[in-house]
Amino acid sequence: MHINRLLALAASTLLSACASHLNAPAETVSVPDTGFRTTTGITYSPDNWPQELQADLYLPDSPDPAPAVLLVHGGGWERRSRKDMTWIAEHLAGRGFAVMNIDYRFAPEHTFPAQLHDLQIAMNWLHARAGAYNLDRNAISAFGFSSGAHLVSLLAVIAENQHPLNQPHGGADARPVAVVAGGLPADLRTFGSGKLIRQFLGGDLQDIPGVYEAASPITHITAGTPPFFLFHGAQDMLVPADQARDFRARLAEHHVESELYLMHLRGHITSFLTAGNAVEKATDFLIRHTEKRPE
Repeated sequence: MHINRLLALAASTLLSACASHLNAPAETVSVPDTGFRTTTGITYSPDNWPQELQADLYLPDSPDPAPAVLLVHGGGWERRSRKDMTWIAEHLAGRGFAVMNIDYRFAPEHTFPAQLHDLQIAMNWLHARAGAYNLDRNAISAFGFSSGAHLVSLLAVIAENQHPLNQPHGGADARPVAVVAGGLPADLRTFGSGKLIRQFLGGDLQDIPGVYEAASPITHITAGTPPFFLFHGAQDMLVPADQARDFRARLAEHHVESELYLMHLRGHITSFLTAGNAVEKATDFLIRHTEKRPE
């Protein structure tokens, strides 16, 4: 057992060293260590929604209104569940965040923008119940991986413009104050018409180019886009790291604050399974952008 622990520690140290952090902040933050309670299987979708959707809610033990995070799992827009994100939810809740870990509708039965609408109503749900759950309505962020990263990113970037995707469920309450996106497919036009994207968007790129453009977060960035923390596997063959690099470059063009944590020796799945250090850095990022500051 002692040898196994040493090997695990050595592996963790090696992986930590095999990463680069662009725009890493110079200052450190104070990270709280809090207890939390969990309520599972909360229905957050309205009664008339096409499919009943559920979430798990994690509430930190704190007398003050807590910052909150909308947490969204990956799975190619067609599979997996919120259970994949449980370890991240527990990590964030243990550091003072309220976390809403959601499920959403899947393709091909439900095509875009159904999934975006699910996230928008989840954000509205958090705002509407901020008083009941002691949440800080001015400090609600979003965190997603892979297709979940795509959805939280799109949620954030369209909230600052008059795009039709903001109707009828978007608006100010659907805008996160900060975003963490891991393994982000930022520009869906660059993937051709692979099966996952084709069934998510409802057709081939050549037939519905406007939909591919509208569904690509990189096309909606403005100066009003919230800050982003991006983490990505440098050897990701499913979602190439250039997706994150190009997205960060576009953010920089609009003077939007961002950080890029590039995980070397990792592909798409391994960048999630070994994302501990990235999640720690992302937590620091969220704390900096949601802590109360003097007015």
